[in-house]
Amino acid sequence: MPEATTTAPAPAALSLKYGEAINAALVRLLTEVPETLLYGEDVAKPGGVFGVTRGLRRRFGDRVFDTPISESAILGSAIGAALMGRRPIVEIMWADFSLVALDQLVNQAANARYVSRGEAPAPIVVRTQQGNAPGACAQHSQSLEALFLHVPGLRVVMPWTAQDGYDALLAAGHSDDPVIVIENRTLYAGEKTEVRIDGSPRPAGWTTVRRPGRDVTVATWGAITARVLAAAERLAADGLEVEVVELTWLNPLDLTAVLDSLGRTGRLAVVHEANVTGGFGAEVLARVAESGVPLSTAPVRIGTPDSRIPAAPSLAEALVPSVDAIAAQLTKLVQEKP
Repeated sequence: MPEATTTAPAPAALSLKYGEAINAALVRLLTEVPETLLYGEDVAKPGGVFGVTRGLRRRFGDRVFDTPISESAILGSAIGAALMGRRPIVEIMWADFSLVALDQLVNQAANARYVSRGEAPAPIVVRTQQGNAPGACAQHSQSLEALFLHVPGLRVVMPWTAQDGYDALLAAGHSDDPVIVIENRTLYAGEKTEVRIDGSPRPAGWTTVRRPGRDVTVATWGAITARVLAAAERLAADGLEVEVVELTWLNPLDLTAVLDSLGRTGRLAVVHEANVTGGFGAEVLARVAESGVPLSTAPVRIGTPDSRIPAAPSLAEALVPSVDAIAAQLTKLVQEKP
């Protein structure tokens, strides 16, 4: 089945918050791709638990609708609709809740293209959000990207900026593979930035060097990128130059961008909000090791300790890597002797 195509209008940009950029991408997909459906719990009339889908039911009618509280039904129906030629975009309100629908994701959506010899893919988009936010508690604060990334057939993207949020959702909506778009709830109401809302969808798999440096490469993704950049800015005052490589797409992964950076720095740290054991940081380090690229010091993983996330904001904040903790570990890494 060919990828859906669109006729791109002239370039234009708007000043949008992260959540508004996601909304703008949904508007474009619903407008330009008639097969698109949008649904989930409180997505339509309430406009989403964080207001991201506000106004879309009024604008697009029955193509945007609310569902019962049943993640397995949401994803199961999405796969069925996709097999019948629709392009459903469904919202799982919290990433934690997707675990009750793993059969639909792992056994069905991920396998559809394979078991049909490519004739019946399941082009669904699963929008969800995760991460630590004040008072979110243990069942609403997990970072689950590594779990999804273990499953062949599922694409995973974790946009950090409003522009990448817009572009990622647009790319996902045009993909013939099931794509999980993991947002972070702390980003929705951030500052407005200029977002280009027209032009052709970007091919999946992009990576951005957010800051150049010569002393150490940090590969990171998601909302914690902001803390990495803050740590890099602080260390620059001490003469330590950190190169920050943001991996927006984790599958497909642009490992070449990491290896190119390591050719300039020779040191590697991976920083993510997920807990360390079994995190995707371990996979990045393994792939770098397999590449044979020489490193001057042993690479390090910086993530949340292997602990449940407490409800108390102060306790939760003490677990997720802070700017101070990131800066301290990067300093220690650079000071190690080759």
